[in-house]
Amino acid sequence: MKSLLFLYIGFSAFTAIIALPLIAHKIKPNPFYGFRIRKTLEDPELWYAVNEYFARHLLTIGILQIFVSIAFYFIPGISVDVYALSCLGVFVILFSRAMMQSFQYIKSLS
Repeated sequence: MKSLLFLYIGFSAFTAIIALPLIAHKIKPNPFYGFRIRKTLEDPELWYAVNEYFARHLLTIGILQIFVSIAFYFIPGISVDVYALSCLGVFVILFSRAMMQSFQYIKSLS
């Protein structure tokens, strides 16, 4: 289970790290990296605003996921399956929330 802990910590750190260039407006509109939908790809001003908003959520998710992964690891008697699914579940919930809020943010800017 220790390997899963390191996997989740690494994945979470990666999630947080990839958010930083988006927050800093270092990534231009592109079809590979960022919050890529037609509206953001067609409007650079919207691209930077939405990607900064979404990336702040990603940074928070990455940091929270590190703590969750460590906390769940130390639950006495937790099975590998429950640990893996619990960590994944937290990520899916947080990421889905970030996506929904980002789409609402786009609507508020339009």
